[in-house]
Amino acid sequence: MVVPPITELNDRARDIFRVVVDAYLATGGPIGSKTIAQRAGLNLSPASIRGVMQELEERGLLASPHASAGRMPSERGLRLFVDGMMQVAEPSVEERAAIEARASGGGPVEEALAATTAALSGLSACAGLVLVPKREVRLRQIGFVPLSATQALAVLVSEDGSVENRVLAIPEGLGGSALTEAGNFLSATVSGLTLSDARHRLERELSDSRAALDGAARALVERGLAVWSEDGERRPVLIVRGQGRLIDAAATADLERVRSLLDDLEGKQEIASLLDSARAGDATRIFIGAENKLFALSGSSVIARPFRGVDGRVVGVVGVIGPTRLNYARVVPMVDFTAATLARFMGVQGNT
Repeated sequence: MVVPPITELNDRARDIFRVVVDAYLATGGPIGSKTIAQRAGLNLSPASIRGVMQELEERGLLASPHASAGRMPSERGLRLFVDGMMQVAEPSVEERAAIEARASGGGPVEEALAATTAALSGLSACAGLVLVPKREVRLRQIGFVPLSATQALAVLVSEDGSVENRVLAIPEGLGGSALTEAGNFLSATVSGLTLSDARHRLERELSDSRAALDGAARALVERGLAVWSEDGERRPVLIVRGQGRLIDAAATADLERVRSLLDDLEGKQEIASLLDSARAGDATRIFIGAENKLFALSGSSVIARPFRGVDGRVVGVVGVIGPTRLNYARVVPMVDFTAATLARFMGVQGNT
Protein backbone atom coordinates (compact mmCIF):
# COMPACT_ATOMS: atom_id res chain seq x y z
CA MET A 1 0.00 0.00 0.00
CA VAL A 2 1.59 3.30 -1.16
CA VAL A 3 0.72 6.16 1.18
CA PRO A 4 1.31 9.73 -0.02
CA PRO A 5 3.78 11.70 2.11
CA ILE A 6 2.27 14.16 4.55
CA THR A 7 4.11 16.98 2.73
CA GLU A 8 1.72 16.52 -0.23
CA LEU A 9 -1.13 17.90 1.90
CA ASN A 10 -1.51 21.64 2.34
CA ASP A 11 -2.12 23.10 5.79
CA ARG A 12 -5.90 23.23 5.37
CA ALA A 13 -6.11 19.58 4.26
CA ARG A 14 -3.77 18.53 7.05
CA ASP A 15 -5.83 20.30 9.71
CA ILE A 16 -9.11 18.81 8.53
CA PHE A 17 -7.57 15.37 8.16
CA ARG A 18 -6.30 15.53 11.75
CA VAL A 19 -9.74 16.53 13.04
CA VAL A 20 -11.34 13.57 11.24
CA VAL A 21 -8.73 11.16 12.62
CA ASP A 22 -9.02 12.52 16.16
CA ALA A 23 -12.81 12.18 16.03
CA TYR A 24 -12.57 8.63 14.75
CA LEU A 25 -10.06 7.58 17.40
CA ALA A 26 -12.30 9.08 20.08
CA THR A 27 -15.66 7.72 18.92
CA GLY A 28 -15.01 5.02 16.34
CA GLY A 29 -17.41 6.76 13.94
CA PRO A 30 -17.41 9.29 11.08
CA ILE A 31 -17.67 13.04 11.44
CA GLY A 32 -19.47 15.49 9.15
CA SER A 33 -18.39 18.82 7.73
CA LYS A 34 -20.94 20.78 9.79
CA THR A 35 -19.62 19.27 13.03
CA ILE A 36 -16.05 20.02 12.02
CA ALA A 37 -16.96 23.63 11.28
CA GLN A 38 -18.59 24.00 14.69
CA ARG A 39 -15.89 22.29 16.75
CA ALA A 40 -12.54 22.66 15.11
CA GLY A 41 -12.11 26.43 15.03
CA LEU A 42 -10.83 26.29 11.45
CA ASN A 43 -12.74 29.40 10.30
CA LEU A 44 -14.03 27.50 7.27
CA SER A 45 -17.55 26.98 6.01
CA PRO A 46 -19.06 23.47 5.91
CA ALA A 47 -18.99 23.68 2.09
CA SER A 48 -15.25 24.41 2.07
CA ILE A 49 -14.65 21.57 4.52
CA ARG A 50 -16.71 19.19 2.37
CA GLY A 51 -14.57 20.07 -0.63
CA VAL A 52 -11.35 19.29 1.25
CA MET A 53 -12.81 16.04 2.62
CA GLN A 54 -13.78 15.02 -0.90
CA GLU A 55 -10.20 15.62 -2.04
CA LEU A 56 -8.87 13.54 0.87
CA GLU A 57 -11.29 10.77 -0.01
CA GLU A 58 -10.10 10.80 -3.61
CA ARG A 59 -6.55 10.39 -2.31
CA GLY A 60 -7.68 7.30 -0.42
CA LEU A 61 -7.13 8.87 3.01
CA LEU A 62 -10.78 9.18 4.05
CA ALA A 63 -13.79 6.94 3.53
CA SER A 64 -17.53 7.35 3.87
CA PRO A 65 -19.32 4.39 5.46
CA HIS A 66 -22.69 5.67 4.22
CA ALA A 67 -23.83 8.22 1.65
CA SER A 68 -24.43 11.05 4.13
CA ALA A 69 -22.69 9.83 7.26
CA GLY A 70 -19.63 12.04 7.17
CA ARG A 71 -16.06 10.79 6.78
CA MET A 72 -13.67 8.60 8.73
CA PRO A 73 -10.02 7.73 8.03
CA SER A 74 -9.32 4.76 5.80
CA GLU A 75 -6.61 2.27 6.79
CA ARG A 76 -4.39 4.13 4.34
CA GLY A 77 -5.20 7.36 6.15
CA LEU A 78 -4.44 5.81 9.54
CA ARG A 79 -1.06 4.70 8.20
CA LEU A 80 -0.33 8.28 7.11
CA PHE A 81 -1.34 9.57 10.52
CA VAL A 82 0.76 7.02 12.43
CA ASP A 83 3.85 7.49 10.28
CA GLY A 84 3.75 11.24 9.75
CA MET A 85 1.48 13.13 12.13
CA MET A 86 1.17 11.31 15.44
CA GLN A 87 2.50 13.01 18.56
CA VAL A 88 3.12 10.37 21.18
CA ALA A 89 2.18 10.70 24.85
CA GLU A 90 4.62 8.98 27.17
CA PRO A 91 3.22 6.68 29.88
CA SER A 92 2.53 8.36 33.20
CA VAL A 93 4.50 7.62 36.36
CA GLU A 94 1.61 5.50 37.62
CA GLU A 95 1.39 3.50 34.37
CA ARG A 96 5.13 2.85 34.37
CA ALA A 97 5.02 1.72 37.99
CA ALA A 98 2.13 -0.67 37.26
CA ILE A 99 4.02 -2.32 34.40
CA GLU A 100 7.30 -2.57 36.33
CA ALA A 101 5.56 -4.02 39.39
CA ARG A 102 4.04 -6.85 37.34
CA ALA A 103 7.34 -7.66 35.61
CA SER A 104 9.29 -7.86 38.88
CA GLY A 105 6.59 -9.52 40.96
CA GLY A 106 8.53 -12.75 41.42
CA GLY A 107 7.64 -16.30 40.47
CA PRO A 108 8.39 -18.22 37.27
CA VAL A 109 9.27 -16.28 34.14
CA GLU A 110 6.03 -17.26 32.38
CA GLU A 111 3.96 -15.92 35.27
CA ALA A 112 5.80 -12.59 35.20
CA LEU A 113 5.30 -12.33 31.44
CA ALA A 114 1.60 -13.14 31.77
CA ALA A 115 1.17 -10.61 34.59
CA THR A 116 2.98 -7.88 32.64
CA THR A 117 0.86 -8.62 29.57
CA ALA A 118 -2.28 -8.36 31.69
CA ALA A 119 -1.11 -4.96 33.01
CA LEU A 120 -0.45 -3.74 29.47
CA SER A 121 -3.91 -4.94 28.45
CA GLY A 122 -5.57 -3.07 31.28
CA LEU A 123 -3.71 0.18 30.65
CA SER A 124 -4.16 0.16 26.88
CA ALA A 125 -7.77 -1.15 26.83
CA CYS A 126 -6.62 -3.72 24.26
CA ALA A 127 -5.75 -7.39 24.40
CA GLY A 128 -2.12 -7.84 25.49
CA LEU A 129 0.19 -10.23 23.66
CA VAL A 130 3.63 -11.65 24.40
CA LEU A 131 5.53 -14.23 22.36
CA VAL A 132 8.49 -16.08 23.89
CA PRO A 133 10.44 -19.22 23.00
CA LYS A 134 9.45 -22.41 24.75
CA ARG A 135 11.87 -23.01 27.64
CA GLU A 136 14.21 -25.98 27.46
CA VAL A 137 13.93 -27.44 30.96
CA ARG A 138 15.89 -30.48 32.14
CA LEU A 139 13.96 -33.62 32.90
CA ARG A 140 13.97 -35.50 36.18
CA GLN A 141 11.43 -38.24 35.66
CA ILE A 142 8.90 -39.58 33.15
CA GLY A 143 6.00 -41.87 34.01
CA PHE A 144 2.87 -43.24 32.39
CA VAL A 145 -0.63 -43.34 33.86
CA PRO A 146 -3.39 -45.36 32.13
CA LEU A 147 -6.44 -43.30 31.19
CA SER A 148 -8.42 -45.85 29.21
CA ALA A 149 -7.92 -48.97 27.16
CA THR A 150 -6.51 -46.85 24.32
CA GLN A 151 -4.94 -43.83 26.04
CA ALA A 152 -2.25 -43.14 28.61
CA LEU A 153 -0.98 -39.93 30.22
CA ALA A 154 2.76 -39.30 29.99
CA VAL A 155 3.85 -37.21 33.00
CA LEU A 156 7.10 -35.24 32.57
CA VAL A 157 8.66 -33.90 35.78
CA SER A 158 11.45 -31.34 35.32
CA GLU A 159 14.36 -30.55 37.63
CA ASP A 160 12.76 -27.21 38.50
CA GLY A 161 9.65 -29.04 39.78
CA SER A 162 7.38 -28.15 36.86
CA VAL A 163 5.11 -30.86 35.51
CA GLU A 164 3.81 -31.28 31.97
CA ASN A 165 1.39 -33.88 30.64
CA ARG A 166 0.97 -35.48 27.23
CA VAL A 167 -1.90 -37.76 26.21
CA LEU A 168 -0.68 -40.73 24.14
CA ALA A 169 -2.64 -43.25 22.09
CA ILE A 170 -1.65 -46.78 23.10
CA PRO A 171 -2.51 -50.19 21.65
CA GLU A 172 -5.65 -51.63 23.21
CA GLY A 173 -4.83 -54.23 25.83
CA LEU A 174 -1.40 -52.81 26.72
CA GLY A 175 -0.74 -53.97 30.26
CA GLY A 176 0.24 -51.90 33.26
CA SER A 177 3.60 -53.68 33.43
CA ALA A 178 4.55 -52.25 30.04
CA LEU A 179 3.68 -48.73 31.23
CA THR A 180 5.85 -49.21 34.31
CA GLU A 181 8.73 -50.68 32.33
CA ALA A 182 8.64 -47.88 29.77
CA GLY A 183 8.53 -45.22 32.51
CA ASN A 184 11.46 -46.75 34.41
CA PHE A 185 13.53 -46.97 31.23
CA LEU A 186 12.79 -43.39 30.26
CA SER A 187 13.53 -41.96 33.71
CA ALA A 188 16.86 -43.78 33.84
CA THR A 189 17.81 -42.71 30.31
CA VAL A 190 16.75 -39.06 30.12
CA SER A 191 17.29 -37.77 33.67
CA GLY A 192 19.22 -34.48 33.55
CA LEU A 193 18.68 -33.94 29.82
CA THR A 194 16.58 -31.37 27.99
CA LEU A 195 13.64 -32.68 26.02
CA SER A 196 15.44 -32.31 22.69
CA ASP A 197 18.61 -34.00 24.00
CA ALA A 198 16.53 -36.77 25.57
CA ARG A 199 14.81 -37.38 22.25
CA HIS A 200 18.13 -37.76 20.44
CA ARG A 201 19.51 -40.15 23.07
CA LEU A 202 16.39 -42.30 22.97
CA GLU A 203 16.52 -42.46 19.19
CA ARG A 204 20.11 -43.74 19.40
CA GLU A 205 19.25 -46.27 22.11
CA LEU A 206 16.35 -47.67 20.11
CA SER A 207 18.14 -47.70 16.74
CA ASP A 208 21.19 -49.47 18.22
CA SER A 209 18.93 -52.03 19.95
CA ARG A 210 20.59 -51.24 23.26
CA ALA A 211 17.27 -50.70 25.01
CA ALA A 212 16.36 -53.78 27.05
CA LEU A 213 12.62 -53.45 26.54
CA ASP A 214 9.93 -55.90 25.61
CA GLY A 215 7.91 -55.21 22.47
CA ALA A 216 5.00 -53.44 24.21
CA ALA A 217 7.19 -51.09 26.26
CA ARG A 218 9.36 -50.33 23.23
CA ALA A 219 6.25 -49.42 21.21
CA LEU A 220 5.15 -47.07 23.99
CA VAL A 221 8.53 -45.32 24.08
CA GLU A 222 8.43 -44.89 20.30
CA ARG A 223 4.94 -43.38 20.48
CA GLY A 224 6.21 -40.98 23.13
CA LEU A 225 9.11 -40.05 20.85
CA ALA A 226 6.69 -39.13 18.08
CA VAL A 227 4.72 -36.79 20.37
CA TRP A 228 7.83 -35.21 21.88
CA SER A 229 9.31 -34.64 18.43
CA GLU A 230 6.23 -32.60 17.57
CA ASP A 231 6.66 -30.68 20.84
CA GLY A 232 10.26 -29.89 19.99
CA GLU A 233 9.16 -28.28 16.76
CA ARG A 234 6.26 -26.37 18.27
CA ARG A 235 5.86 -22.65 17.76
CA PRO A 236 6.92 -20.33 20.59
CA VAL A 237 4.61 -19.78 23.52
CA LEU A 238 1.98 -17.11 22.92
CA ILE A 239 0.35 -15.49 25.96
CA VAL A 240 -2.85 -13.50 25.37
CA ARG A 241 -4.52 -11.50 28.12
CA GLY A 242 -7.54 -9.18 28.16
CA GLN A 243 -9.60 -10.44 25.21
CA GLY A 244 -12.71 -9.16 27.01
CA ARG A 245 -11.48 -5.58 26.63
CA LEU A 246 -12.09 -5.84 22.90
CA ILE A 247 -15.84 -5.93 23.53
CA ASP A 248 -16.65 -2.35 24.50
CA ALA A 249 -19.67 -0.10 23.95
CA ALA A 250 -18.56 0.85 20.45
CA ALA A 251 -17.85 -2.75 19.51
CA THR A 252 -21.39 -3.86 20.21
CA ALA A 253 -22.47 -1.96 17.09
CA ASP A 254 -20.24 -4.22 15.00
CA LEU A 255 -20.47 -7.63 16.63
CA GLU A 256 -19.44 -9.44 13.46
CA ARG A 257 -16.11 -7.63 13.44
CA VAL A 258 -15.54 -8.46 17.11
CA ARG A 259 -16.45 -12.09 16.52
CA SER A 260 -13.96 -12.21 13.65
CA LEU A 261 -11.25 -10.67 15.84
CA LEU A 262 -11.83 -13.17 18.64
CA ASP A 263 -11.62 -15.96 16.07
CA ASP A 264 -8.29 -14.51 14.93
CA LEU A 265 -7.02 -14.67 18.51
CA GLU A 266 -8.05 -18.32 18.75
CA GLY A 267 -5.82 -19.04 15.75
CA LYS A 268 -2.69 -18.61 17.83
CA GLN A 269 -0.34 -19.99 15.23
CA GLU A 270 -1.19 -17.15 12.83
CA ILE A 271 -0.91 -14.52 15.59
CA ALA A 272 2.43 -16.01 16.66
CA SER A 273 3.70 -15.83 13.08
CA LEU A 274 2.68 -12.18 12.86
CA LEU A 275 4.44 -11.28 16.10
CA ASP A 276 7.49 -13.29 15.07
CA SER A 277 7.78 -11.06 11.99
CA ALA A 278 8.35 -8.12 14.39
CA ARG A 279 11.50 -9.73 15.85
CA ALA A 280 13.81 -8.19 13.25
CA GLY A 281 15.23 -4.83 14.24
CA ASP A 282 14.56 -2.68 17.28
CA ALA A 283 11.68 -0.55 16.09
CA THR A 284 8.03 -0.88 17.01
CA ARG A 285 5.93 -2.45 14.26
CA ILE A 286 2.36 -1.30 13.64
CA PHE A 287 0.07 -3.48 11.53
CA ILE A 288 -3.17 -1.72 10.56
CA GLY A 289 -6.18 -3.67 9.38
CA ALA A 290 -5.88 -5.37 6.02
CA GLU A 291 -2.16 -4.53 5.79
CA ASN A 292 -1.96 -8.04 7.23
CA LYS A 293 -4.33 -10.56 5.66
CA LEU A 294 -5.06 -12.08 9.06
CA PHE A 295 -7.06 -8.98 10.01
CA ALA A 296 -8.67 -8.28 6.65
CA LEU A 297 -12.11 -9.14 8.06
CA SER A 298 -11.83 -7.97 11.65
CA GLY A 299 -10.25 -4.60 10.83
CA SER A 300 -7.84 -4.79 13.76
CA SER A 301 -4.46 -3.27 14.50
CA VAL A 302 -1.43 -4.77 16.20
CA ILE A 303 1.38 -2.81 17.84
CA ALA A 304 4.41 -4.97 18.64
CA ARG A 305 8.02 -4.54 19.72
CA PRO A 306 10.80 -7.07 20.37
CA PHE A 307 12.70 -7.23 23.66
CA ARG A 308 16.16 -8.63 24.33
CA GLY A 309 17.81 -10.76 26.99
CA VAL A 310 21.07 -10.30 28.88
CA ASP A 311 23.12 -11.47 25.87
CA GLY A 312 21.54 -8.89 23.59
CA ARG A 313 19.61 -11.43 21.53
CA VAL A 314 15.88 -11.04 20.92
CA VAL A 315 14.01 -13.02 23.58
CA GLY A 316 10.45 -12.29 22.58
CA VAL A 317 7.90 -9.82 21.29
CA VAL A 318 5.32 -7.90 23.31
CA GLY A 319 2.37 -5.94 22.01
CA VAL A 320 -1.34 -5.32 21.88
CA ILE A 321 -4.20 -5.99 19.51
CA GLY A 322 -7.30 -3.84 19.24
CA PRO A 323 -9.59 -2.04 16.81
CA THR A 324 -8.04 0.24 14.20
CA ARG A 325 -9.39 3.21 16.18
CA LEU A 326 -7.14 2.51 19.17
CA ASN A 327 -5.23 5.42 20.69
CA TYR A 328 -1.93 4.97 18.83
CA ALA A 329 -0.30 8.05 20.34
CA ARG A 330 -0.78 6.65 23.85
CA VAL A 331 -0.43 2.90 23.20
CA VAL A 332 2.74 2.91 21.06
CA PRO A 333 4.98 4.40 23.80
CA MET A 334 3.27 2.13 26.34
CA VAL A 335 4.28 -0.93 24.29
CA ASP A 336 7.80 0.52 23.94
CA PHE A 337 8.09 0.96 27.71
CA THR A 338 6.78 -2.56 28.37
CA ALA A 339 9.37 -4.01 25.97
CA ALA A 340 12.15 -2.08 27.73
CA THR A 341 10.87 -3.26 31.13
CA LEU A 342 10.80 -6.90 30.02
CA ALA A 343 14.31 -6.53 28.61
CA ARG A 344 15.53 -5.36 32.02
CA PHE A 345 13.63 -8.15 33.73
CA MET A 346 15.09 -10.80 31.42
CA GLY A 347 18.53 -9.33 32.06
CA VAL A 348 18.06 -9.75 35.81
CA GLN A 349 16.80 -13.29 35.30
CA GLY A 350 19.79 -14.11 33.14
CA ASN A 351 22.17 -13.02 35.91
CA THR A 352 20.50 -15.00 38.71
